[in-house]
Amino acid sequence: MYPDTLLLIDGQWTSGSSGNDQSVLNPANGEVIGKVAHADRRDLDRALEAADRGYRKWKVTSPMQRSAALRKAAELLRTRVEEISLTLTLEQGKPLSEARIETLHSADVMDWFAEEARRTYGRIIPARSEGVMQLVVKEPVGPVAAFTPWNFPLNQVVRKCSAAIAAGCSIIVKGPEETPASCAALIRALLDGGVPKDVVQLVFGVPAEISEYLIPHPVIRKITFTGSTPVGKQLAALAGQHMKRITMELGGHAPAIVFADADIDAAASLLAAAKFRNAGQVCISPTRFLVQDTVFDQFVERFTAATDSIAVGDGRLATTQMGPLANERRLQAMEMFVSDAVQKGAKVRTGGTRVGNRGNFFKPTVLVDVNHEMRIMHEEPFGPLAPIMPFQDFDAVVKEANRLPFGLAAYAYTRSSKIATAIGSAFESGMVSINHHGLGLPEVPFGGVKDSGYGSEGGSEAIDAYLNTKFISQLGH
Repeated sequence: MYPDTLLLIDGQWTSGSSGNDQSVLNPANGEVIGKVAHADRRDLDRALEAADRGYRKWKVTSPMQRSAALRKAAELLRTRVEEISLTLTLEQGKPLSEARIETLHSADVMDWFAEEARRTYGRIIPARSEGVMQLVVKEPVGPVAAFTPWNFPLNQVVRKCSAAIAAGCSIIVKGPEETPASCAALIRALLDGGVPKDVVQLVFGVPAEISEYLIPHPVIRKITFTGSTPVGKQLAALAGQHMKRITMELGGHAPAIVFADADIDAAASLLAAAKFRNAGQVCISPTRFLVQDTVFDQFVERFTAATDSIAVGDGRLATTQMGPLANERRLQAMEMFVSDAVQKGAKVRTGGTRVGNRGNFFKPTVLVDVNHEMRIMHEEPFGPLAPIMPFQDFDAVVKEANRLPFGLAAYAYTRSSKIATAIGSAFESGMVSINHHGLGLPEVPFGGVKDSGYGSEGGSEAIDAYLNTKFISQLGH
């Protein structure tokens, strides 16, 4: 049921030149379900050669043709949704319902960029002199190196591939070794949809070795990365040494503020659903829950009840609402965060331990009596942990919300339009959602500020990072 994953180089699915591969584990039971091939420099050189050749053809291909290929690929994803979703659940752990949403959302992203391909507008600037034509045109930046994570192996790669293809770039994707087959299924849909074989390449391997080779390579003109802030800073520094354009979507530690006048039941329900989606392994997951003191106990009671109701299990079961963590590292991290918090005075309202001794299951967890000495209040947990802290007034909660160097997502709940406007303005964050969770749609910007990244992977802004702006001043005769 689960396929082994090969490299895709110049249209051929192939093993790596070294013959090395890596086992892929099912996080629900720890069993080996397949393997993924590893690329070495010989494979990367072949991928670079193909990407360079593909770019030279694709950049002069009509935007209408690029758009049509993305449209066709989107339709293929929709027809293959059940197969791809099962593959995604097997290798990553998320419930099948979430895997279907991710697959269908990826098709919507392709459709969005199919339209953007046809709208890479330039402009005419009025000239100061008679007979002068001043043109601004948009041209593809060149071959792209993309580095994608395991938590959303479809949604993270589809944004990068679709933007590059729409703009007229070629792309080499370094996919996630822990969740390779669903990523490969998306790339296969692009090829089947009509994207030329030398425009999209897919490689796996040792992440540091691949990034250190691809980023400085003269063929590559743009870097896009989704992952942790420390790794993102390293890659951005390497790209900067070679003047490569970057898009960085990095870590977060999203504050979720509940004001006293909010609909407490709705806030608790919506925040619990957002917190424990994909077992909390979401960069925009609400992380620090900041609740006004007069409604603190009420919110904690409602949120804890919503947390307790979440059914944890194998993602293939229809009753499962939260699957396992994606790997053993995340399980160990959850135990560390909880232990550290409890040692420093936190109380566990629910959860706090792993489930059973098989698979990477961890109970959805609520922590109260938290303080700034605890690691969870500084480091992104990237898992199903919800620390809840009271606050007294607006100025105090703004200070806490903006305290950390992260600025990816932020949330607030209030019935007051005055407070909503004020907190929306006060957040130091690339994305803000108030009274609902409206982030991540294809047509809206997606990106952070401060240590959470640079640039956008959504909305009309996303394709700009894959385009050069050229100014042409021409005197007629």
